[in-house]
Amino acid sequence: AAASSPPLPSPSWLLPLLICRLLPRPAEADRRGGAPVTSSVQPELDPDVWRPYFGVPPQPKSEGGRGREGAIAYISSLCALRRKGCILIGWILFISELQILMLSVSKPLLSLSPLTAMAIRPPPPRAPTHYAPPHRRTSPFRSAARAAPSSSTAATAVSLPPSPKKVLVPIAMGTEEMEAVILAGVLRRAGADVTLASVEDGLEIEASYGTRIIADKPIAACADQVFDLVAVPGGMPGSVRLRDSEILQRIMVRQAEEKRLYGAICAAPAVVLMPWGLHKGRKITCHPSFVGDLPTFRAVESNVQVSGELTTSRGPGTAFQFALSFVEQLFGLHAVEDVDSTLIDAALERSTEVNRVEWPFDHKPQVLIPIANGSEEMEIIMLVDILRRANINVVLASVDESTNVVGSQRMKIVADKCILGASDSKYDLIIIPGGPAGAERLHRSTTLKKLLKEQKQAGRMYGGISYSPLILQKQGLLEDKTVTAHPSIVSQLTCQVIDSSKVVIDGNLITGKGLGTVMDFSLAIVRKFFGHGRAKGVANGMVFDYPKSRNA
Repeated sequence: AAASSPPLPSPSWLLPLLICRLLPRPAEADRRGGAPVTSSVQPELDPDVWRPYFGVPPQPKSEGGRGREGAIAYISSLCALRRKGCILIGWILFISELQILMLSVSKPLLSLSPLTAMAIRPPPPRAPTHYAPPHRRTSPFRSAARAAPSSSTAATAVSLPPSPKKVLVPIAMGTEEMEAVILAGVLRRAGADVTLASVEDGLEIEASYGTRIIADKPIAACADQVFDLVAVPGGMPGSVRLRDSEILQRIMVRQAEEKRLYGAICAAPAVVLMPWGLHKGRKITCHPSFVGDLPTFRAVESNVQVSGELTTSRGPGTAFQFALSFVEQLFGLHAVEDVDSTLIDAALERSTEVNRVEWPFDHKPQVLIPIANGSEEMEIIMLVDILRRANINVVLASVDESTNVVGSQRMKIVADKCILGASDSKYDLIIIPGGPAGAERLHRSTTLKKLLKEQKQAGRMYGGISYSPLILQKQGLLEDKTVTAHPSIVSQLTCQVIDSSKVVIDGNLITGKGLGTVMDFSLAIVRKFFGHGRAKGVANGMVFDYPKSRNA
C-alpha cells in the first residue's frame, strides 16, 4: 500500500463552472430580443433549464398585481441564490479533496513519526474508506503506554506482557530434596513461575535426607489454578505421601485430561503416576529400584523419557536433564542454551589433585556448611544430600539473624543452627557455597572468619565452590594454592587457576567450578574421606554417571 500512487481528486472543482453555464445570469443579454435584461424585466425561463434544479416551478400569484413578470423576476432571483450556493458548495468540496490528496501524499511520513495529537484526533468527516483510523496504528511508544494505565481496553490488552509459564512442584515429608530444588531452581532460572506446594498440614517439610524446606503454598491453594506443568519429585516416603494427596491427584488427572505437561522422577512414576492411571499408553522410566513395578512393554531405561505430555526420569543424578527437558518444552531450545550456559561444560576433566595428602579421621566426619540469604540453594542442597548419603554428619549454619534462609532462587531453607551456636564444635571440613550475594554476606561474618582461620592453622580441610574462592582469597586462605572457580571471577584470583577441571584438590583445600559441578565436587569429598568405592556406591544410588575406578 505504501508503494501505490496517491488517489487523484474527484472533478468536483468543475461543478462551479458547470452551474455558471447552466443557470441564467441577471446581466445576460436576452437571446430572443437581443436587448439587455433590466432589473425589472426578467427573461422567460426555459423549463428544461430550471426543472433539473428546482422541480416544479413556483406559480405566479394572481393577487398583489405581480402577474407574469413578477413571477419571472421571483424565479430568476431564486436561481441566482441557488447558483451562488452551489458555487460555494463546489469550492468546499474542491478544498476537501485537495486536503485529502495532501494527507495521502504525507501519510508515509506520518506513519514513521506519528504525533501524539494526531494519534487521538478523529478522522476527517469525508475521509476515504482506505484511510486507517489513528487508533489502529502501532505506537512507537508502547513502553510508555505500559507504564501508565490506559482507559482503552484494547490498548491495555496490547501493552500487557505475556504471563510467565506456571509450574507446580509438590513436596511432602520425605521428598527427595535434590530433585525438588533442582526442578524449581532450573525452571525459575528459565523464567517460569514455580510454586513449591506442601501436601502436609504445614508449609515446612523435612526432606528425605534431613534438609528442611519451606513451601510457598499449601496444595489446597493450588486446587483451582491452571498450570502449564506439574512435575512430581521422588524420594521415599515422600512419593507415597504425594500419592495419598487427593487434591494433588485431582490436579494431576485434570492436567493429563486437558493435555498439559506433567512429569515425575525417581520413585514417583511407579509410586504416584501408576496408581492414578496416568501412565497408560505412555513409555516411562523411573529409578532402577522401582523399574520392576512398571509395565514391561512400556518401561525404558533412558535417563529422560518424553512421551506426549508425560516426561519421566530416573533419579537425582538425572534431575538436571529432567529439568532442562521441561525448559525446552515450555520455552524452546534457545532457553535451554541460556540456562545451560549457567552450568559448567560436562566435557571438563572430572577432578585434578595436586600436593596430594590424606584426609585422616578416626570418627564420623563432621562438615560445616555456612549459609546466608542469597546463597545458591541448589549447591547447598546437593552438598548436604550427597554427603549425608555417604554417612557424613553435616551442619547447616546461618550467618544471618534467622535460621530461615532465602536462597538466590527464592527458595526457603531452614538451617540447623546459627553460626554462633555452630562455632562451639570442631569440623573436619568447612565448605563455603556460592551465590554472589550469599558469598558476600558470608564474608562479612566475623564468626565464620575466625572459624576458617582456625581451620587452616590446624591443618584441617576447607574449601569453596563457584564464587566462594574469591571470599577465601580475601581472607588470605589461598596463598600458594591451586584452585578452580566460576569463570566470572577467575580474572580476580591471584593464585594459580586450573580452568580445565571441574574440581581441584590442593592438599587440604578443595574447590569447585560451579553449579553444574556440585555432584562431582561432593563425590570428590566422599572419595577423599572414604575412598572411591563409597563414592561410586553413592553415585549409583543417585543414577549419576561416575567412573568405575579411580583412574578411569
